[in-house]
Amino acid sequence: MPVMPDKHRAVLAFDFGLKQIGVAQGQTLIGSANGLTIIKASDGAPDWSMVSKVIDEWKPDLLLVGLPLNMDDSESELSQRARRFARRLEGRYNIEVIMMDERLTSREAKSMLQEEQRNAGRGSKSRDLTKIDHLAAALILQSWLQAPDSGQKHRKSSPAITNVNCHPGHPQYLNCLSLYSTQ
Repeated sequence: MPVMPDKHRAVLAFDFGLKQIGVAQGQTLIGSANGLTIIKASDGAPDWSMVSKVIDEWKPDLLLVGLPLNMDDSESELSQRARRFARRLEGRYNIEVIMMDERLTSREAKSMLQEEQRNAGRGSKSRDLTKIDHLAAALILQSWLQAPDSGQKHRKSSPAITNVNCHPGHPQYLNCLSLYSTQ
């Protein structure tokens, strides 16, 4: 059974993309996650009025943003843009933001939708497989609900940290990270 955070929290998760951003909502009390909507974006810039509308409606205590890492754990340009989106969310709404590894969530969401369509059989309404980002956001949120300690702050550690003996085993590791993190 997953370990739940100490207090009940309402959470919104975002599956960041350049053309659209999936949104899911959930809460820690019963560990549920549900896809909500897809917000249009233009080259990664969301319709901030729609983001505000969702945040005002659901009043989250925490925001999650999917971090699109490469299979070798390296970051791409899209990873940096997702981090930038996370910084902007935190700056605009003053709500804590945590990044979650989102590798393969879009592929998994598409696979789930295809399976649903196969099971529904002929004559059922076919869903657009390009409109899966809210489902991917729900998968990101569900993975956090199952392992809340697996998320990370949206600020990436600076490479200069290695020069100041800042590593996970160091007694002042958390202080070190906060002093040498990038904005």
